[in-house]
This record gives sequence, structure tokens and C-alpha cells, in this order.
Amino acid sequence: MPRRGAGVGAIKNKNLAQARYKDKGSEISADQIAQMAKQMETFRTHLADFASKHKGDIKKDSTFRVQFQEMCASIGVDPLASSKGFWAEMLGVGDFYYELGVQIIEVCLATSHRNGGLIGIDELKRKLTATGGRSRQDISTDDLLRAIRKLKVLGNGFSVIPVGGSFLVQSVPGELTMDHTTVLQQADGTGFVTVSQLVKELNWESGRAHRAMDYMVREGLAWVDDQSPTDRQYWFPGLFTDLKASAAAS
Repeated sequence: MPRRGAGVGAIKNKNLAQARYKDKGSEISADQIAQMAKQMETFRTHLADFASKHKGDIKKDSTFRVQFQEMCASIGVDPLASSKGFWAEMLGVGDFYYELGVQIIEVCLATSHRNGGLIGIDELKRKLTATGGRSRQDISTDDLLRAIRKLKVLGNGFSVIPVGGSFLVQSVPGELTMDHTTVLQQADGTGFVTVSQLVKELNWESGRAHRAMDYMVREGLAWVDDQSPTDRQYWFPGLFTDLKASAAAS
């Protein structure tokens, strides 16, 4: 019997110790969270000081601007959260991207009759640089992607499609399916596809390939070329404009 009593007492002491350890662990966790919150607030303060000191470099230098954005993201700060917020007032960074977004819309509208609302990001960058003069010579691809992401508030009319090592910017309403995106990726490098190519390379049925191409032609994203001696070719002006530029540069 004494042994049994001692066993019960040991269990009680063990449970009490575990409860104390648990309470102590909670205290440590709460203290760590408080310290982290204090550190983050200190980081934000230093970031604000840094931003104020290097305001000119952030606005003028695209590389510096990317590094600043990454530094902000690492501590959960979004300089573009509001065009009228603290960061916009301090840096003008928010205004920079919102103004760039307006210019992106203008270029997309001006070229949509030709490309159906699908423009290569390199062509978009060239046109913005040409129309904006020296003030737009230091726009980076990162700047364009950030500005386009802000345009998504307008609905599904603006999106970015990865193609090869670059991007296409879609500026017309209507979601492209995975099939349409795959077709664009197949056209990367040549600017066109054929139905027989899609059937062979993607192992698609002929009907699937025709449906995809009929939609893209109907939406103005692709042009039909029946002058080929073999198969009908479907050209994408949003792609072959950049191909011409690459050929001229080389």
C-alpha cells in the first residue's frame, strides 16, 4: 500500500511539473513573439529611414528599386499597398507604378487591333520607352510585372502568361485555358503553330487542336496564313513582333 501511495504522489508531481513546464513554455513563446514584433517594428523604422535617404535612387534606378521591393517583402511591407499611403507619400513609389499602369493600358489599347490584346512584354517595354522618352528608359521587366499585377483590380482583363523565358501580357477580358497557354508556348521561337504540329508534339486529337485555334482566331489572338504549301499556319502577332526585334538585334 505505501508503494501504491508513493506511485500516485509521483504521478501527481509529474503532472504538476508538466503543467509548470507548459506554462513556462507559453511564457517563453509569448516573450519571443513580443521580441519579434519589436524587432519587426525596428526594421520598419530603419526601412523608412533608408527609404527617405535613398528616395531618388529608388525612383530612378530599376535595379535599386527591385532590391528595395525585395527588402520590403522580407519584413511584410508592401510599398504599393495604396497609392495614397505612407510609402507613396514618402517615396512616390506607389505613384510611379500607378502611372506606369496607366501607360501600360494606353499601349495595350493602341496595339490591340493588331495583336488581339496579346503583347510580348519586351515589345511593351520598347513602346513605353519610346513614348516616355528619357523618363522611361530605366523601366525593368520587374517594374512592368508589378504594375500589371496592380491592374488586376480592373477585372480579368490583365494577366501575364509565361512563354519560354519571357512573358505575354493579355489585356482583353476572357481567361485563356491551359490549352491556349500551351499553344502559345509551342509557338515560342517561331511565332506560329499548325494543327498537325500540335497533334504530333502534344499528342492531341485533331478536334482538340482545331477548337483551341478556332477560339484564338475568333478572339483576334492569332492570324491565319493559308499560303503555306503544307498546313495552315496560325501566327501570333504578340510573338513574332519580338522575333523580328531579336533578329534585327542579332
